[in-house]
Amino acid sequence: MQTKEAGSVSAALARVIRGAITRDGGWLPFDRYMALALYAPGLGYYANTSRKFGTLPSSGSDFVTAPELSPLFGRTLARQVGQALQACGSAEVWEFGAGSGALAAQLLEVLGDAVQAYTIVDLSGSLRERQRERLVAHAHKVRWVDALPETMQGVIVGNEVLDAMPVQLLHFDGAQWLERGVVLAGDTLAFGDRPTALRPPVDEAELDQFAPGYVTEIHPQAEAFIATLADRLTRGAAFFIDYGFPAAEYYHPQRVGGTLMCHRAHRADADPLADVGEKDITAHVNFSAIALAGQDAGFDVLGYTTQAHFLMNCGLLDLLQGADLRSTANAQKLLTEHEMGELFKVIGFAKGCAFEALGLAAGDRTHSL
Repeated sequence: MQTKEAGSVSAALARVIRGAITRDGGWLPFDRYMALALYAPGLGYYANTSRKFGTLPSSGSDFVTAPELSPLFGRTLARQVGQALQACGSAEVWEFGAGSGALAAQLLEVLGDAVQAYTIVDLSGSLRERQRERLVAHAHKVRWVDALPETMQGVIVGNEVLDAMPVQLLHFDGAQWLERGVVLAGDTLAFGDRPTALRPPVDEAELDQFAPGYVTEIHPQAEAFIATLADRLTRGAAFFIDYGFPAAEYYHPQRVGGTLMCHRAHRADADPLADVGEKDITAHVNFSAIALAGQDAGFDVLGYTTQAHFLMNCGLLDLLQGADLRSTANAQKLLTEHEMGELFKVIGFAKGCAFEALGLAAGDRTHSL
């Protein structure tokens, strides 16, 4: 049920978006719309005060992430982070998009004195406050920043952060490629297409395989983010966990509707223009593009694998020994193919330090990128 507060936020955000469309001559690129829908100060989904993270709809949450589902996720990831800290001679962790602070709390608890500084980069003021409350026991180590420094070192982690970065939408009408944006139909938001030189990142010969009506996404902002990290990280490693595919699967001709999806009350829908500000908008990650962006900017690719392989490589099954039934059931969701184990992937990068990443030791799929 839509609350009065949620409705007022959505109405105010819709006015902001309508103003942006008007100022842009009647057509707003989808990535700019998505940025406003998610991050407009005080109004966007991640900038307003609604609850996002939780295990059940009854909590008022919209979706669950791995650290919220099971504390064993962070405890297992901590083994990889600890190895990377030691290999790179660092005691600093950077987390992007820290959500409720659950992952930070799990990592800090396990790693102890191995981490002397934990820096969170999060655009949401409301989430920052929630993180501060959760991390009060580690307040002497944790800091929040709005922007990256010119140089940085340490180990970077990002769980479900790349999927929330604005994407551009492309539509093939059977004769030409069009960029999809947002227009006004009276007072209602609607899609509108314009011709574009943009194309999905596939070979020219493959473009002929797409059928009329094909819609997909490209990810320049996520790629630029990875390139910036590679440029500014002088020594360290980075691990990103998210749902997605290599390019060959992402841009398969049969994936006709793309991957754009919305999440609210633990249900998914495919209409990002409805109830703006009241639900998450995401797109799956093109891990081939992420790997290339990092490599071209100076990262070494440590590996790429499924979340299931990564967590088992890091010893999740050992941590499950003696766990109660509920903990075991929740942890199994991190591993099973029909839950998070296969759809979620992990990609690792390093710069200035060479090591064989524990979590990427078996089941590496870098060859598929």
